[in-house]
Amino acid sequence: MDYKIIVLTNFLQNCLIIWCKNTYDCALVDPGGDTNKLKKQLLDIELKPNKILLTHGHIDHVAGAAELASFYKIPIIGPHIQDLYLLNNLPNQSKMFHFPKCEPLRPDYFLEENNIINIGNIRLEVIHCPGHTPGHIVFFNRKNKLLIAGDTLFKGSIGRTDFLQGNYQQLVTVIKQKILSLGDEVILIPGHGPISTVGKERITNPFLK
Repeated sequence: MDYKIIVLTNFLQNCLIIWCKNTYDCALVDPGGDTNKLKKQLLDIELKPNKILLTHGHIDHVAGAAELASFYKIPIIGPHIQDLYLLNNLPNQSKMFHFPKCEPLRPDYFLEENNIINIGNIRLEVIHCPGHTPGHIVFFNRKNKLLIAGDTLFKGSIGRTDFLQGNYQQLVTVIKQKILSLGDEVILIPGHGPISTVGKERITNPFLK
């Protein structure tokens, strides 16, 4: 398994390019904009994605998905269907957060707890982690002990819950029950900011005390 983090837009959102070293199958996770930058990065590493994965429905994580899906002729997969209201509301999100106009988006497939996504020989487990949004999911690669956490857990912080249908207590509970249980050695790739580990956040994150 190999991956590259590409930081996009003024929101400094972490988009991931993930690929299998054996098959060169490739996926994009949360392409939140700056599509030309992403296309160039893919050209530079000589990869073409065959799917787009979304952790949740906020515009800084999905704004480039429709364009890239059309350009590469690939499906959009995720998040959980409970975030459909956010994807339907992308035009208003565009105005609110000063993004270029983004039309409503309906993924090709929604995801649920315990679904499996395969990228070549890479196996990603889907974990439903509501709180930041109702339909937020994370992707866990058990073999490489890697968690793609979206906006659930950050280095020293957690996802915002002051947006519509956010739920602080639900998010903290989900992190403690579903993420911390994955193991302290798990590498945490958040939706914004630097990489951490589950163990470091267990000990140092003030929101998890």
